[in-house]
Amino acid sequence: QSVMAAKRSENSSDRTFAAGSMENHLPETSARPPSPLGATPRPPLTRERPDVINKSEVAGHEESSKPFTILALIFLTSLVVLGLVYWNFPDLTEEERAAVKLPRDIEDAKALGRVLSAYKEAYYYEVMAGVIVTYIFLQTFAIPGSIFLSILIGYLFPFPLALFIVCLCSATGASFCYLLSYLVGRRLVLRYIPDRVKQWSATVNRHRDNLLWYIIFLRITPFLPNWFINITSPVIDVPLYPFYLGTFLGVAPPSCIAIQTGTTLYQLTHYGAAVSWKSMSFLAVFAVLSLLPTLFKGKLKEKFD
Repeated sequence: QSVMAAKRSENSSDRTFAAGSMENHLPETSARPPSPLGATPRPPLTRERPDVINKSEVAGHEESSKPFTILALIFLTSLVVLGLVYWNFPDLTEEERAAVKLPRDIEDAKALGRVLSAYKEAYYYEVMAGVIVTYIFLQTFAIPGSIFLSILIGYLFPFPLALFIVCLCSATGASFCYLLSYLVGRRLVLRYIPDRVKQWSATVNRHRDNLLWYIIFLRITPFLPNWFINITSPVIDVPLYPFYLGTFLGVAPPSCIAIQTGTTLYQLTHYGAAVSWKSMSFLAVFAVLSLLPTLFKGKLKEKFD
């Protein structure tokens, strides 16, 4: 019995020693097993706070949406001003109300001219203010249709006054567009049309000494659209003074044909064909003069480039 007890004690100590040896050779329970592909195991995922993760993204989104918000507020304010001008107009019949809209063709301009001319004697300044505010609104937000307003102004007012109004409205509206681009549009312009801006910036830098004449040249010739000139000028550091004066003087020659068209429509509507030949002769002369910049486009571009 003593011999059997000694053997059991010896076997028990061997098992204890083997278990201790195995524990010494086992890896720690906190260590991760190696990847079967030999890659470093990924660290444990940690859940970050949502406000910390999205803080920079939210700031960037707010920064990018701010110009659109300001532009929308300015646009809505302008619409309110237009509504106030329309609200202060005299009472119109249903037929007259149908004609009071933004003209999209020469017939719309003629119909609107008939309505406004009927009220011009009694509401002269109201009619003039309504046309001026609408014209500046279109120019400020680069909305098409100002050519038909030029025809309408020629229909309503004498040629010299009509030409002054068109030049004043064009320069003022273009300057407002310039200021909008300066305030909220610089990043948008550089983001969407950077190549064209860079190319025109190099051209403008070559004409810094005669910038006024270059702006006049651009307004007369069809090289660049007016909306592009308006929104990119503040981006490439064109000063406002030569921009305004160059626009005022430069839009006069191409506007003459539209104003004369309105004058001719008025004379044909009120006086018949008695003065049509004279008016058509003037119209033909202005049409030929307006084509000269297009005909000599290549030579003019070489001179100013």
